[in-house]
Amino acid sequence: MSTPTNPEVKELSPVDFIQLQQYIEYCSLKVKDVLREFDADGSLAQHRHGECINEEGFRLFLKTYLEVEDFPVDLCQRLFRSFQNSEPTQEDSAKEVFLKDVSCYFSLLEDGQPRDKLEFAFKLYDRDGNGVLDSSEVDRIIAQMMHAADYLGWDVSELRPVLKDMMTAIDADSSGTVSLEEWVEGGMNNVPLLVLLGLKVTQKDGQHLWRMKHFNKPVYCNVCQSMLLGLRKQGLCCTCCKYTVHGRCANRNPAPCTRTYVKSKKETGVPAHDWVSGNCDSRKCDKCQKKIKSFGGLTGKHCVWCHTMRHDECADQEPTECTCGLLRDHILPPWAIYPVIKERPNNVKNGCSASADDSELNTTPDGQVLQISPVPNTHPLLVFVNPKSGGKQGERVLHKFQYLLNPRQVYNLSSGGPGPGLSFFRSLQDYRILVCGGDGTVGWILDAIDKANLLVRPPVAVLPLGTGNDLARCLRWGGGYDGEDLSRILKDIEGSSQVLMDRWSVQVITDENEEKGDPVPYEIINNYFSIGVDASIAHRFHTMREKHPQKFNSRMKNKLWYFEFATSETISASCKKLSESLTIECCGTPLDLSGVSLEGVAVLNIPSMHGGSNLWGETKKGDTKGQAGQEEPDVIIDPEILKVTSQDLSDRRLEVVGLEGAMEMGQIYTGLKSAVRLAKTSQITIRTKKALPMQIDGEPWMQPPCTIHITHKNQASMLMAPQAKSSGFFK
Repeated sequence: MSTPTNPEVKELSPVDFIQLQQYIEYCSLKVKDVLREFDADGSLAQHRHGECINEEGFRLFLKTYLEVEDFPVDLCQRLFRSFQNSEPTQEDSAKEVFLKDVSCYFSLLEDGQPRDKLEFAFKLYDRDGNGVLDSSEVDRIIAQMMHAADYLGWDVSELRPVLKDMMTAIDADSSGTVSLEEWVEGGMNNVPLLVLLGLKVTQKDGQHLWRMKHFNKPVYCNVCQSMLLGLRKQGLCCTCCKYTVHGRCANRNPAPCTRTYVKSKKETGVPAHDWVSGNCDSRKCDKCQKKIKSFGGLTGKHCVWCHTMRHDECADQEPTECTCGLLRDHILPPWAIYPVIKERPNNVKNGCSASADDSELNTTPDGQVLQISPVPNTHPLLVFVNPKSGGKQGERVLHKFQYLLNPRQVYNLSSGGPGPGLSFFRSLQDYRILVCGGDGTVGWILDAIDKANLLVRPPVAVLPLGTGNDLARCLRWGGGYDGEDLSRILKDIEGSSQVLMDRWSVQVITDENEEKGDPVPYEIINNYFSIGVDASIAHRFHTMREKHPQKFNSRMKNKLWYFEFATSETISASCKKLSESLTIECCGTPLDLSGVSLEGVAVLNIPSMHGGSNLWGETKKGDTKGQAGQEEPDVIIDPEILKVTSQDLSDRRLEVVGLEGAMEMGQIYTGLKSAVRLAKTSQITIRTKKALPMQIDGEPWMQPPCTIHITHKNQASMLMAPQAKSSGFFK
């Protein structure tokens, strides 16, 4: 095979840069975690030679860090060669690169600021390394940017002259070359360039949060007032206020984005519309009730806070007072947030780190701390979104909430965690929390609430993203978000009811003289704990998903894989005769497992497991007659009493069930039967005699012989969705 003659095949391009950022956005490991594997006692130590790694070691670095099996080979090769100091030769396979260079580069992509990334991009484009970009290099940048825009789905029909003008503007001294300083300073103020490179700038008040968008109907630019043309992504739209511009118009002093807070406490409590012109075509005016007609330009106005739409003349007549519309109960409008000059709070009291409380999200550019003065008779909603949940779902939900609510009440959990949001809202007496993510994300927020020492523990609702979502199912929020109108979900939160949910501490003590097993994933149980057959299936599923994440990118695929692992577990029966390998005590009372043939034991806090399976089963209402009002004993093991005992999220009791095998798990999953009821207890101790698969809330691990203590920790305040209305003719 001949060596490729195209030199660009061996070079890193802006498209590669964007692809890498997309991979890194969804990986859970940090560079420092991967570097440990190259230490003397690490799993990749044999691929390190002094301070260097070879191409195979580099490939394994990428595979471990990005958690993907099928990383593009050609991109891997170009990346490797980009770290070599010399030009590529036929002996590339024998060459090595410095591990320090590799770790610095990926650390920059992982945590770097836009300014740092612009500096790195400059070095990519400066082919001769002379510290300036000459005309040929600028032309090459424009060509590469066209490729990057095409990769991102932009309409590129009119992009080349825009990019040419953009590069001319960056050359501040008109010398015909672009220095590093000109590139960085010009780039930081050049919206299309930042968006093309996928660089996210921290939003300040009045600064638009741009993203490229495809419009499926005629839309007009808020700057030049002409139509956005093209078949793909035609322009930039602000996530927060829907202000829309051509890429070429983004740098032409567009009107500022809507304010998110007022400038002083005197201005609080004065509600006023924030109007954005245009793109209301064919909608109905909320004042005169007539259609808003387009005349080939910007038409009508919409208010960012109450989302009302008006003709231009109707907006002028309308009183300036804004009601915040249908979502008034949830919105924290700008006239409810004001800055104060004071010392930064003492975070020891808050249970949050200083860096969390000092987040830019909660301070003004001049260092004043933002405070909340809530609108009376409202329940402001604090929204946490895990953008990595449910594929790209989390990111889309984040953008939608930033428009429906004040961006200052919507927090991206991948940027600082829950600390800044809890700190900002901590002085409020009556607010709610919405967690957008899976069960693991909900557990993360509940832990953060515990540690934050809040004066009031706010109730928590769940918008389930991804698969599983057992807790969300129990609270009637459903098994997964399917793109429904978020305004309807917010109305459901308004009509929800508070319930208490038990939370349990779990302590796993490995027996002496036993090797340390996998790390225990959690110290708290919110949903369930299990040992044996179902944990074995979950462990196989988890291991395969870690190796091949691309094979687990839909709910249907996940179910098919789960079925395959359940079938193989049925054949292998790896947890047969489980009762010989463990003992169980409930409040000191030993359970007699000799009469049942079990392959698994599950300890339940909620009536859902594995994406909707009810292991305890339903208890008929008539069966519990006469028990209402009676306090349950600490432990129940009598089979006849267990038959008429129902589950309750807040009864400070756990239900213990036995699983007879993988085949039975399938029958439970389809609702054909329930598991064997063994006990209901307020605490439990399990002792195992051999290594067994275990799981807590869906996170599995292999555990050597050990003793497990499960005791009641506390109760969390949760929100139960309103009962779904019957859609049939008969109720």
